[in-house]
Amino acid sequence: MYNRHDPNRWGFPPHPQPDWQPPHLPGSGPGLPGWLEERLFDQRIVMLRGQLTPDVATGTVAALLTLDSAGPDPIHLHMASSGGDLSAALSIIDVIDSLTAPVQALVTSEAGGAVLAVLAASDQRAAYRHARFKLAEPRAAGVTGTADEVAAAAGQHLRELEEVVVRLAEVTGQPRSRVEDDLSTGRTLSATEALEYGLITEVITPKPR
Repeated sequence: MYNRHDPNRWGFPPHPQPDWQPPHLPGSGPGLPGWLEERLFDQRIVMLRGQLTPDVATGTVAALLTLDSAGPDPIHLHMASSGGDLSAALSIIDVIDSLTAPVQALVTSEAGGAVLAVLAASDQRAAYRHARFKLAEPRAAGVTGTADEVAAAAGQHLRELEEVVVRLAEVTGQPRSRVEDDLSTGRTLSATEALEYGLITEVITPKPR
């Protein structure tokens, strides 16, 4: 017997209950349990995961500023992102440049596009040995409006892209022409190749067993 208030009475399945989401700490990335986010934050670890969007950049910036105000110890920026908006990356770079605490970046799986500029802005740059790097031109956020507004936005994007090229060339020691060519062709590097290229300064190797 069905209760008259039971939705199964009419053959319809009950509405699924939405999954509960734990509170989200800024900069820790999507999909992590709240307790784990808190533990990482206590260890001065900020995770940059998934596509770099303005919202992700805002959370990352908030986490960096909070940890910087808490003390001068290094901030560990763990990166696993294939790219994102150039303007979002530049907002993180501006903050990293202004911090008192050094930022130690670690690429855990991949880094590409605009995220490489954030990597280049960090004081120390390392990667796990199976990490991959995608040199690709950072994309601009979608722009709508009049022809003049779109043209102005395109000009601004080119100027910001030039800043990224200059920073990458300075950090890696590569000629600007090579950096520009590699970004335009979408060159992919292994961790060892990224070390030789100058993108990182260390590859994390397994501990002796």
